[in-house]
Amino acid sequence: MAYLKRFLYLSAILIFATTAAMTIYFGKETFHVTEIAAGKTDPKHTFHFVLIPEELDNEYWSLVEEGAQDAAAEHGVSLEFLGPKQANIDEHLKTIDMAIAGQVDGLLTQGIVDQEFTPLLNKAVEKGIPVVTIDTDAPNSERSVYIGTDNYYAGFLAGKALMADTKGPQTVGIITGSFEASHQKLRVQGFLDAIKSQSRIKVAAQKESNITKAGAVKAAYEFFQEYPELNAFYGTSALDGIGIAQVAEYLKKDGRTYVIGFDTLPETLKYIEKGTIQATVVQYPYQMGYKGVETLLQIKKGLSPEPIQHTDTAIIREYDLPLTPGKPEGAQQ
Repeated sequence: MAYLKRFLYLSAILIFATTAAMTIYFGKETFHVTEIAAGKTDPKHTFHFVLIPEELDNEYWSLVEEGAQDAAAEHGVSLEFLGPKQANIDEHLKTIDMAIAGQVDGLLTQGIVDQEFTPLLNKAVEKGIPVVTIDTDAPNSERSVYIGTDNYYAGFLAGKALMADTKGPQTVGIITGSFEASHQKLRVQGFLDAIKSQSRIKVAAQKESNITKAGAVKAAYEFFQEYPELNAFYGTSALDGIGIAQVAEYLKKDGRTYVIGFDTLPETLKYIEKGTIQATVVQYPYQMGYKGVETLLQIKKGLSPEPIQHTDTAIIREYDLPLTPGKPEGAQQ
């Protein structure tokens, strides 16, 4: 009996110690607590900035981070890249709140549609932390600057490209990453405004992919089943064009269906080379990250940069490939 009690006592201590160790480890991994965040700023660094994206596991945001890290290294700034691995609004908000509590010197983050998001950005500003939104704006907040694509203009360019590249009647299926995301809605509206003067171009419907390849495949397949006359697609997020291309090839509709997508993922470029995707909208996420850090530095120095700073946008087709060597032009969002 005494042996059993001693065994249970030792087991309890071991379980407690293991749990405590795991809590400390995973807590550190979740928020990447560093000496800088704890107030022990490296004397080599003038400021501590944090970049918080929609999701870390995303090629598009990796390019944003690359630009931001390059600018940070050039200017002697410490930059942390924190946030949810996969898109999660609660984790996004929690990371911003923890960055505020850590009294960082500047905050770069993607604007999101959430009733708690704007008050949280305002909280950062109230505590003296300047905020720059990247890729997607939060215009009703107290953020200092928005840096990113003019999403309406990007959609408008996509509509103009379809008009230039096609002849005769076109029935278009629009697949958008999200019905709620402001930047996705702007990309759709710009496209609709560009084609509205063309009676030969009709929009069959809009479907949502939830920014997943599986969602885009499902939506494209449904379009082909529901609209036999469909002969054109517009995808407003990077995986949409890829999903459309896969279904077009599977149903042997490639070559008879015009597809314009978004961004320049390697798979998208392969489909452009094959002729399954005819064109794609190019964004410049590296430029967004680089300008984001430089803009926060300007604010910290007491300057007042332009509140809206649009990065470059373009359309590429097969004859534009290969892309110009250098920093990657675009990726995913």
